[in-house]
Amino acid sequence: MTTDTSKKLRVTVLAGGPSAEREISLASGGAVAEALRRRGHDVFVADVGPNLLDALDHEADVVFPALHGTFGEDGTIQRIMEQRGICFVGSGSRASATAMNKVAAKKIAIKIGVPTPAFEVVTPPERPKLSVPVVVKPIAEGSSVATTIVHDAALLDETITGVAGTYGQALVEQFMPGDELTVGFLGDQTLPPIRIRPNREFYDYQAKYHDDRTEYLFETGFSQPLLARAATLSRHVFAALECRHLARIDWIVGDDEELWFLEVNTLPGFTSHSLVPKAAAKIGIPFDELVERLVRMAMEDHS
Repeated sequence: MTTDTSKKLRVTVLAGGPSAEREISLASGGAVAEALRRRGHDVFVADVGPNLLDALDHEADVVFPALHGTFGEDGTIQRIMEQRGICFVGSGSRASATAMNKVAAKKIAIKIGVPTPAFEVVTPPERPKLSVPVVVKPIAEGSSVATTIVHDAALLDETITGVAGTYGQALVEQFMPGDELTVGFLGDQTLPPIRIRPNREFYDYQAKYHDDRTEYLFETGFSQPLLARAATLSRHVFAALECRHLARIDWIVGDDEELWFLEVNTLPGFTSHSLVPKAAAKIGIPFDELVERLVRMAMEDHS
């Protein structure tokens, strides 16, 4: 069954949410809503949270969760919508939960033969076995929230304790020098890879959303075999996690063009700095059309 692409739709856009990425979600949601209005759709925008689910009662053909981080991207809101039989954009609850949990995603990557940096989950007062430099981060946060590269062994325990104090445990990952490469997906379509060069130590929250000096390079300087391998392995990860509609797979490329899988973003941003819209525009899919395609994709899968 196919959907009528000329039909005016009632779309609920969820924006905000309770996570540390609320600010970015509000920006993403606003941009998505305006795009859908320009396409002629009836758009309702609402905040959402564990005790704020009224938006899901609003009559709609499809919900676009422009949400990032906990509750909105970790499978929680997706599970609620599935239980209510709601048509929505993005991966289902199981894929969302697995992708958000960096340890679970890494284990799947390892299982299908995709290389990822060595890692440990540490609960203080336990000490990590990995030696510095390492990356210390929460297991299930996005946008590099609370992420630190530790070069000094004397600071490692303190950094782990800080993350674990907020999140219960810390993911300690071997630091791999190199530039970040990201591969986006729009349904079955692989988007052009982007090499990211922040003007900071790494691609942290500030570099992602506020620093206009961050470079996003389609002319990556990497070899074609490397880019082809990144696209193929990204698709393998996308499929293994059972993602749908859209996602962004992040990698580190070492000096010898060795690829290291970092994480999967099942609801990547829709702001002026966001990578999936940039990659889609590169192949002639402007922002408004990108958003429209995602809504139609969701309806097609739900029909």
